[in-house]
Amino acid sequence: MGKITGFIEFKREAPKRRPVAERVHDWQEVYLPFEADKLQKQGARCMDCGIPFCHQGCPLGNLIPDWNDLVYRDRWREAIDRLHATNNFPEWTGRLCPAPCEGSCVLGINDDPVTIKQVEVGIIEHAFDEGWVTAESPAIRTGKKVAVVGSGPAGLAAAEQLNRAGHLVTVFEKADRVGGLLRYGIPEFKMEKRFLTRRLALMEASGILFKTGAEVGVTVPVRTLRDEFDAIVLAGGAEWPRDLQIPGRELGGIHFAMDYLTLQNRRCEGDPVPDADFITAEGKHVVIIGGGDTGADCLGTVHRQGARSVTQFEILPRPPAERDAASNPWPLWPNIFRVSSAHEEGGAREYSINTTHFSGEAGRVTTLHAARVEMVREGGRVGFKDIPGTEHAMEAELVLLAMGFLGPRREGLLTDLGVKLTERGNVWRDASWMTSVPGVFAAGDMQRGQSLIVWAIAEGRSAARGVDLYLMGKSDLPAPLS
Repeated sequence: MGKITGFIEFKREAPKRRPVAERVHDWQEVYLPFEADKLQKQGARCMDCGIPFCHQGCPLGNLIPDWNDLVYRDRWREAIDRLHATNNFPEWTGRLCPAPCEGSCVLGINDDPVTIKQVEVGIIEHAFDEGWVTAESPAIRTGKKVAVVGSGPAGLAAAEQLNRAGHLVTVFEKADRVGGLLRYGIPEFKMEKRFLTRRLALMEASGILFKTGAEVGVTVPVRTLRDEFDAIVLAGGAEWPRDLQIPGRELGGIHFAMDYLTLQNRRCEGDPVPDADFITAEGKHVVIIGGGDTGADCLGTVHRQGARSVTQFEILPRPPAERDAASNPWPLWPNIFRVSSAHEEGGAREYSINTTHFSGEAGRVTTLHAARVEMVREGGRVGFKDIPGTEHAMEAELVLLAMGFLGPRREGLLTDLGVKLTERGNVWRDASWMTSVPGVFAAGDMQRGQSLIVWAIAEGRSAARGVDLYLMGKSDLPAPLS
């Protein structure tokens, strides 16, 4: 715990965001630095709650009260050791995770929860500044070779854990740079890519081999991996986007969110993306369909590209301002109305709305047609019904589909391997994280479906233990999940 009376003496405080008028003209991170003494006060708010429900909220099993207390007591070196014991990449989760741990904080029952996420990122950045985070190569190599397919957070976590166990790890990434959605899906203003590159350099120095432009099942035959490696970890993510099959979908100017975000991230990386291929919101009326994190990522990008107007649609009703204790009790994740940095920057948010069709001119979208809906429950299932008389149209020169993902792409890798799929279309795995094909394991969104970065890292760590057990008959690697 932190200070005995800390939660009474100090109120929740988080770093301030840069002024909107300034930040929408660049791609730098939104948040200003947070002073160490303020962070220590936030660590002091961690109360003697008896049972730390924050553990239940964190898939990684982070030792949250431990490092809150250590920060409060100015013992930063011990704090980073506790943090790294369960989390390979706190500099990413501390920026990108929605912090389900905070939703489970006992203090949050009747007060603002501890700023767990901010303490986390403060610890790791302090450790990097002090030079405490270095490449660590294993003392002994087992001679076993493992291929990891996909370099998102699940694949990278699995790779680092397997390398620590002494195995020779090669990560295959189909893109031209390592990082998966961390590289090309997350906008620069949400996490500057230098924080990704910094960690990857340490992983490479520790002995992990990265191969880019290597799409297994396309440019790299699956048979090659089966012949050359003792085990394979599938961590390719859930890349099959949910489409909107309605009249007018074929019109130009309607794009999947990831196609849009990837192109802007490439430009931020310095790639010469031709104007003819680039998707821009500059000077356009934009509609984003989907109210989740990906939609917010699109929103912030649209602002920085200089859209004329932007509206974000969500088919669900607007969440309440405060947790509904009856239907959404603590310590469940609070389903409440939130304002991200992108929403703070402008744009309209529309709830309970369904897009019915598109219309346009000269092959390009000009108008979006929609109707208000009400949520209904029939036979235990939730559905939506258009409300008569609410039909309307709005100008739309760019439409971005950010409605989530249906699971991994089937063609190529999964088809060639012949792995079993679940009813939801994800890769099936057993309790040891092995798929239906011996020696082939799965982790992250590819087997779980679209989820959070903390789940991806936790599953990568767990799958690594499964691989280690398979190869060696025993394992000292931790397994946060079963």
